[in-house]
Amino acid sequence: MPVHQFVAEQSLVGRGLTNYWGYNTIGFLAPHNRYSSAGQRGEQVGEFKSMVKALHEAGIEVILDVVYNHTAEADHMGPTLSFRGIDNAAYYRLADSEPWRYLDYTGCGNSLNARHPHSLQLVMDSLRYWVLEMHVDGFRFDLAAALARELHDVDRLSTFFDLVQQDPVVSQVKLIAEPWDVGEGGYQVGNFPPLWTEWNGKYRDAVRDFWRGRPSTVPDFASRLTGSSDLYATSGRRPVASINFVTCHDGFTLHDLVSYNHKHNEANGEGNRDGTDDNRSWNCGAEGPVDDPAINELRARQKRNFLVTLFLSQGVPMLLAGDETGRTQAGNNNAYCQDSQVSWLDWGLAATEQDLLQFTETLAGLRRDHPVFRRRRFFRGQGSGDEKGDIIWLTPAGEVMTDADWGASYAKSLAAFLNGEAISEPDPRGGKITDAKFLLLFNAHSNPLTFTLPEASYAAGWEVVIDTALGAPGAIHPPRKEIEVGDRAVVVLRSAD
Repeated sequence: MPVHQFVAEQSLVGRGLTNYWGYNTIGFLAPHNRYSSAGQRGEQVGEFKSMVKALHEAGIEVILDVVYNHTAEADHMGPTLSFRGIDNAAYYRLADSEPWRYLDYTGCGNSLNARHPHSLQLVMDSLRYWVLEMHVDGFRFDLAAALARELHDVDRLSTFFDLVQQDPVVSQVKLIAEPWDVGEGGYQVGNFPPLWTEWNGKYRDAVRDFWRGRPSTVPDFASRLTGSSDLYATSGRRPVASINFVTCHDGFTLHDLVSYNHKHNEANGEGNRDGTDDNRSWNCGAEGPVDDPAINELRARQKRNFLVTLFLSQGVPMLLAGDETGRTQAGNNNAYCQDSQVSWLDWGLAATEQDLLQFTETLAGLRRDHPVFRRRRFFRGQGSGDEKGDIIWLTPAGEVMTDADWGASYAKSLAAFLNGEAISEPDPRGGKITDAKFLLLFNAHSNPLTFTLPEASYAAGWEVVIDTALGAPGAIHPPRKEIEVGDRAVVVLRSAD
């Protein structure tokens, strides 16, 4: 999350709160002084460089969340701290007919004028500084669509994109867009240029809808599971363009996603009016904490379902910090102003949290060890003749999915056969990549379902690797047999040959 120097909004200070997330930048070429152990003594630059070096030595890259879409000077009633006093019209988007009024595509009072050379120079100088001097590995651009507005519409041919594309430094690092803003036409998932990867908001929505049991979600769920080729293939991008996520800092945590139907933001002091109402969550039968063992077990299973889906989807998985240990914000879906236990990570893990952490580690290892879950090219589909299909979609009855099956609004289950022997892309040295065969069995129904396993030509038998309902690995199922998948559960099978 943001490390640029920022200040808290006056409205928050007046309510006894602060900007905990840091999305209120005022200094784009300075690390925030409060994040330094030296505090106000001006040693944060050296400390930041040491941190990056230590992380690199541990094999960890550093990607910064950067907020170039607005500044901490807010609207015309906000404080004059720098840019407004230097050149108001150069740094901010102003209404043509009312130049005192700021155009607000960000919901934060102002929008940086990314059409002006001075603003663009500021952004590019800042990006190069953090790469060349601070040695970070990439950026995630907050509300990136606001930077691509030329007149009023978002334009993928905007000056900002051109500058990034041709820059010999910035074009070589990881570039991740939050591909929307709050203005009209601001939702741009799938529309960024080829150099960019994107937070895939359609992935988040489809996966949430499928696991909360909404009708007619199977086709969209399958598309998101396989890398969202409908969004990225036509522009020449690969599955890596999709940053897959179910939760992020903005919204419910994973635990709250399965525990609350509604936001509970009263602690923010805005009468629970802040934060989105479109949570696509399901509380599993009761709002908030309960003592009912059945509800708590269902919630635990749903968390495992989301994690399995996330880690085994094509693309790049993004996990919200604390989701691997069941962190809760007590239903607060906009905790940006909560420097308190609402937002803090609790490192003293209970037994149930240790179990979820171990489950997440197992999934991470499964993804790391098997290239079939992290392909660099999109699936081609079912083969013909002597060509082996790299993916086959199956009904619970073990039959290949038809158009009628895909269009059935009542359907809440499907199976995916992933053929590790039919991976089309070569390894970095041009050699063939070969992996095991896997069956992914998804059941979002409220009742258990019996799945018929594929014929013997596909595998000698199946080993249960993951079962979100039972947690029973190691069972071998002979060919042509069936397996029961519990209600609202996933079973991952690996071929035993």
